[in-house]
Amino acid sequence: MGDLRGLGKHGLFERAAIRVADSEGLTLYCQRVARKLSNYDLHGKDLYLKFSALACGNRARLMFGLPFETEVENNNMSGHSKWHSIKHKKGAIDAKRGKMFSRLIKELTVAARGGGDPAGNARLRKAMDDAKAMNMPKDTMMNAIKRGTGEIAGAAIEDVTYEGYGPGGVAVFIETQTDNRTRTVAEIRHMFSKNGGNLGENGSVAWMFQKKGSIILEKSAADEDKIMELALEAGAEDVSGDEESWEVITSPEDFNAVLEAVKGANIEPISSEVAMRPTNSVQVTGATAQQVLRLMEALEDHDDVASVAANFDIPAEEMEAAG
Repeated sequence: MGDLRGLGKHGLFERAAIRVADSEGLTLYCQRVARKLSNYDLHGKDLYLKFSALACGNRARLMFGLPFETEVENNNMSGHSKWHSIKHKKGAIDAKRGKMFSRLIKELTVAARGGGDPAGNARLRKAMDDAKAMNMPKDTMMNAIKRGTGEIAGAAIEDVTYEGYGPGGVAVFIETQTDNRTRTVAEIRHMFSKNGGNLGENGSVAWMFQKKGSIILEKSAADEDKIMELALEAGAEDVSGDEESWEVITSPEDFNAVLEAVKGANIEPISSEVAMRPTNSVQVTGATAQQVLRLMEALEDHDDVASVAANFDIPAEEMEAAG
């Protein structure tokens, strides 16, 4: 089951449950919950019951004029997720189309080492979907896959990760795909030094990250009820949001199923990926925040970098100004 610590006072599931519980009698609401549970697997039952129980308790407290209780802290999108959402909206991702083609070709090649059939290789299937979304020519895509399976010759590309600290003690985890480790590590070390950070040893920050699926949606694409239904039924671990976006979090294993469910509901994500996600955050503002974002831009712009994760928490207005 997913980690529910983030779903709190303004959590999506809790708000929906409280709203329904408040509009029905307690007995009717409990009967409704019992019927609803029959539609969900074990994960869904656990998640729905947690917030239904809280809603029922708060319904009783409401009857006696007592304030609502919450068991966990407020859940918001991570700072890095907000940063990517802002960049997508401003067209910064589309402006780097050429670099994305290069990265997708590398991802197709590396992913194909796990097998050239996308039906049995989830990583390859995701890479092919991304390539098609970018209108990559079929011949280009198939040649990249054949290099990965060894059907045609090509440079040896491998997955390499790097870890370090940025300004203000922000932890940074970088995933690269490179044919030259020596070149890549030297260039990444230079970027850290130039932007007030330090490249660390393997394991220095990895313990602060978990691999998760992230699907970011426009807030206007669906209301709370629809997002909750999709999340529960498809097996998502968590849902968070801000004023403009929803973020659906999944396990890596359930990512494709949840993504397909979202697209099957005619909702096109702003972005979707399986990547490292921070388990804590460091708040930075002002000049330090701007320096962190400059480091992020430099790393994400590097040809060998596939993804960057960082645990910064920067006010949205500062990210908007920098994005």
